[in-house]
Amino acid sequence: MKFMLIIKSTKDSEAGVPPTTEQMTTMMTYHEEMVKAGVLLAAEGVHASSKGARVRFSGTKRTVIDGPFTETKELIAGFWLIQARSKEEAIEWVKRFPNVWREDTEIEIRQVAEAEDFGPSFTPEVGAQLDRIHEEGTAQEAKRRAQSAGAR
Repeated sequence: MKFMLIIKSTKDSEAGVPPTTEQMTTMMTYHEEMVKAGVLLAAEGVHASSKGARVRFSGTKRTVIDGPFTETKELIAGFWLIQARSKEEAIEWVKRFPNVWREDTEIEIRQVAEAEDFGPSFTPEVGAQLDRIHEEGTAQEAKRRAQSAGAR
């Protein structure tokens, strides 16, 4: 099972205060442990909501709302995507994460939906289309990484 671990924003993350080198080193050590255990699939931080936007859908109308957004407890500072045998295992990984924040925060744990979770609407044709999308996305990401490495 895959789980998304959603790191909730803090006042510091919303203010654009970057982590210290010590905080980064502590997080990277934990990420390495997750990689060695075969659990970590992705880990990313996101910019403050002041650099973001929301698009509200109402019928055919689309409304763009620029950040910042005021309700910090509803915002995220980053996420991990992990592979775990159960929600309990995902919880155990989160509980082991060292608290690097200068204030209280939360990490929300959400199971990623799999094909079988969609029932009969997930037809073989939809599955094949999803496979093609994933393959193309993976190829594009590999190309971006190669271009980025060449630019260094």
